[in-house]
Amino acid sequence: MRQIDLLLEKYGESHMNLTNKFIHWVCVPAIMFSLLALLFSIPFFLERTWWANWAMVFLVFAWIYYARLSTIMLVGFMIIGSLMLLGIVNLYAATDYNAGKLALWALIIFVVAWIGQFIGHKIEGKKPSFLQDMQFLLIGPAWLMHFIFKKIGIGY
Repeated sequence: MRQIDLLLEKYGESHMNLTNKFIHWVCVPAIMFSLLALLFSIPFFLERTWWANWAMVFLVFAWIYYARLSTIMLVGFMIIGSLMLLGIVNLYAATDYNAGKLALWALIIFVVAWIGQFIGHKIEGKKPSFLQDMQFLLIGPAWLMHFIFKKIGIGY
């Protein structure tokens, strides 16, 4: 069995409850977006642009991780990550290019989404997978994406 299949199966073991799954569909993308926005808010050694920021650095390393698991997952996450960065740049503009305001919004989203995640796992009755292995923080988004790929008939 491929590594991606093993990881998705293991992750899925603690995500069987329908309410917990629904919460994950909302909170995992929110956490991903808010984490990228928080990273984007940190001063960078170049002028901050959509491609020159700490969020992009993080994404490049995440994309390398996904490339090792599945080329199709990599493509999906390059699209998702780019769209999230576009949203972050727009939110940054909406805050009058104030990194502090952007970070505050991101922090609020981050905290609320993590509270949602832990409520979901309380309902599920199982601990979050990342408490066993930190790589499951990157598998959560892939777990959601694999459902999308299955629905539209794309093998990953």
